[in-house]
Amino acid sequence: MDLLSQFLAQFVDIVLHLDRYLAMLVQDYGAWIYAILFAIIFCETGLVVTPFLPGDSLLFVAGALAAVGTDAGGMDIQALIAVLLTAAVLGDNVNYWIGRWVGRHILHWGNDSRLFNRAAYDKAHAFYERYGPLTMMMARFVPLVRTFAPFVAGVARMTYARYFVFDLLGAVLWVFSLTLAGYWFGNLPAVKNNLSLVIGAIVAVSVLPMAVGWLRQRFAGARP
Repeated sequence: MDLLSQFLAQFVDIVLHLDRYLAMLVQDYGAWIYAILFAIIFCETGLVVTPFLPGDSLLFVAGALAAVGTDAGGMDIQALIAVLLTAAVLGDNVNYWIGRWVGRHILHWGNDSRLFNRAAYDKAHAFYERYGPLTMMMARFVPLVRTFAPFVAGVARMTYARYFVFDLLGAVLWVFSLTLAGYWFGNLPAVKNNLSLVIGAIVAVSVLPMAVGWLRQRFAGARP
C-alpha cells in the first residue's frame, strides 16, 4: 500500500505540476520531446489500459511552452499541433481496430457462450450507427471516455468511414482548442503564476460530465 500511495502521490504531483516536468523534458531531450508527447497522446487515446495518462492538461501546457519559442527552449507550435493531431488520430484508429478484432471474436464465439448477449450487441451497434458521430466528437473532451469510446465503436462495428470522419473532426477540435488556448493564454501573468490551479481546473472540468452522470444514476437508482 505504501508503494501504491507513493505512486499515486507522485502521479498527482506530475499532473498538477505538469508545466515543471514538461519544461524539464524539453530542456533534457530537445527535439525528442515531440516523440515523447506523441507516445503519451497515442497511448492515452489508443490503448484501453492507459486512460490515466494526462491529455487535456498536457495539450494546454505544451501550447504554453510553445509560446516561449524554440530559441528560448520551447517548441514550435506548428510542429507541436501536427505531432499531437497525428498521435490522437492514429491512437484512436488503433483502438477502433482492436475493438473491431475483439468484436469479431465475440460474434464468432457468441453462439457457444452464455456470456454473450446478442440483443445487447445489436443495440450497441445500432446506437453507434445513429449517435456514433456525435459520441466520438464529444468523447474527445472527456477523460476515460476518450480512451474507451473508440474501442467500443470498434466492438459495435460502427461503419469505419463515418467513424474516421467524425473522429478526425473531434481530434482537430480537441488538439487545436486546448493547444492554442495554452499558446495564447498560458503565459499571461495571471495564468502563469497560478498554472497549477489552472491545470487542476482543466482536470476538474474534464471529469465533470462523468461526475454529473454518475450522480444522476445514483439519484435515479435511489428513487422508489
